[in-house]
Amino acid sequence: MVSVRSALPEIRATPRRVKLLKTDVSRRTAWILRAASILVPLAGWWALSVSGLVEDTFLPSPPDVWAAGLTMIESGDLPADLLASLGRIGAGFGLAVLISVPLGFAMGTLGWAQPLLEPVIGILRYLPASAFIPLLIIWLGIGETSKIALLVLGVVFFNTLMTADVVRQVPARLLEVSAILGAGRARVAARVVFPYALPGILDAMRVNAAAAWNFVVVAELIAATSGLGYRITRAQRFLQTDRIFAILIVIGLIGLTIDITLRLVRARVGRWAL
Repeated sequence: MVSVRSALPEIRATPRRVKLLKTDVSRRTAWILRAASILVPLAGWWALSVSGLVEDTFLPSPPDVWAAGLTMIESGDLPADLLASLGRIGAGFGLAVLISVPLGFAMGTLGWAQPLLEPVIGILRYLPASAFIPLLIIWLGIGETSKIALLVLGVVFFNTLMTADVVRQVPARLLEVSAILGAGRARVAARVVFPYALPGILDAMRVNAAAAWNFVVVAELIAATSGLGYRITRAQRFLQTDRIFAILIVIGLIGLTIDITLRLVRARVGRWAL
């Protein structure tokens, strides 16, 4: 009788097969591709806006967007709104991280924490945070507290589960070696588990930082007198799409800055991580 294993062709991880799975490019090529990923869409946008196929009201040209951005900067509106949104992001996202990282760490290390917390967090993460806006306004009013609470609700559950998954990936051999050397539970958690999981925790923060921006804009669209979302609402009322585009570009640039910053921090604290 021929076994299934013997009937299958032998697969060897030859260098050529590995190269087909993952290819590298030179640093120069990588920078060219990065530039093309921005310049090509920008050129397409510019060409479409000046072609006359779309009215300026619906698709302003890049020069018009640039001029609108400069106007908002000179008037002081854009810097003030940017600071307001950054303040809410810092408070809401920071609070969500302070809550979610310890919870996720507990779920990943303590045997009783996962069955206790995972079911309720698994349910809550599927509830849209924006659906809580009416309740948050009733409970907390339309001030800063409700906006920060919306950010926390939108980030905390996902970040908790992602942190727990990262902590569970710590190799058992590291824990066994630590136990053999006589390290206690607290020392293993602080000196082995947390350093190993830190790069993954930072990756989770990078992902959820984008969600935080989404929620702060949503909160400012509904009830606010400052912030980038509020400025978008005002521009929409007067069909100032050039200002809307300028604000969206600012949000994208700020998000990219946050992402790059967290990448650099990850590269510094987790050089040894795979």
